Amino acid sequence: MKDYSEKRDFHRMQVNSEIEITDSQGNQFRGVCRDLSATGMQLYVDREIAPGEELRTVLHPSSDQFPPLETVCEVIRCEPEGDGFLLGTNISEVTR
Repeated sequence: MKDYSEKRDFHRMQVNSEIEITDSQGNQFRGVCRDLSATGMQLYVDREIAPGEELRTVLHPSSDQFPPLETVCEVIRCEPEGDGFLLGTNISEVTR
């Protein structure tokens, strides 16, 4: 059995990078990708987004040697934090 700190199947990578987000109505805005794993992302945004909402994201790398990471993800949770909201998302598709 895994101990508590090892319960996740994929480890999270701290990112803290700006991310471009498009919601299902086509509204575009920016947020901060706080961490990334093989199956999800934690995003900090300035607006509340309902669980179940589908988002398209583009995360640009810090180097031009790598292409941007483009995903389709589903909001699993949205919690108030400071002046914004912290989203837990599940990546359903990596489009690039």
